Amino acid sequence: MKLVNPLDYPWAVLAGGITLVVGIRLIQLPSYITLPTAAAIATGLAMPLKRQETQQIKLNNPELVKEMQLVKQQTKVLTEKAQELRTQAQQMLTLTTQLELLAAVEYACDRVLELPGKIDWLSQKLQGSDSLLSSTELKQQLAQVLILAKQSSGAAKQQLNQLATSLANNLELVHQGQDARQAQVVSLKTLVSESAGVLQRFQNRLLTSNLNNSTEINELQSLTQELKSMQDNVDLLIN
Repeated sequence: MKLVNPLDYPWAVLAGGITLVVGIRLIQLPSYITLPTAAAIATGLAMPLKRQETQQIKLNNPELVKEMQLVKQQTKVLTEKAQELRTQAQQMLTLTTQLELLAAVEYACDRVLELPGKIDWLSQKLQGSDSLLSSTELKQQLAQVLILAKQSSGAAKQQLNQLATSLANNLELVHQGQDARQAQVVSLKTLVSESAGVLQRFQNRLLTSNLNNSTEINELQSLTQELKSMQDNVDLLIN
């Protein structure tokens, strides 16, 4: 874990100072023991303070802060459901003919579990009063999504078309000189919500399907692909 500078955090410095005074003056420990101990305590307290600071949403747009908080709440529920689904799949998909599906489920769940880190990263990237993306960047994203949509079919194509609509709306906001960040976060919230719906559908089908039937196994496989595609779209939206 990367160390932080405790001098940036007054509470950590205070704790280290108290340790130093108590060690040298009250307990009368030698300085070669007290000094490293005080430094370790200050650094140890600074690290969780740094994490807490990083996770805070500091934005100048109240509505944007509200949307980000909703996304974080949705993501927390989604990751909990993904963990639950992974456990269920590992318990139910034990035959050789089911291992490919199990691997697909685990991979899709892994992608979902990456979401909290991506949301935290986006929260930091959204700092400031300017729009997150320039017109040029949005045009590049939109062109990439449209190319992928042409190459896709079914649910994946529908998802990409929806994402293209969101990006086009964001681009229009930028052209109007408005803050495009909120529209982007709303688009992200929609993707998280839709991911939760697909995950729930998969869980329901897993519990009711004949897992010895190859057709039903293939249908479950397609749902894992749909869930993975949504996480790909999250990456397209925020990167």
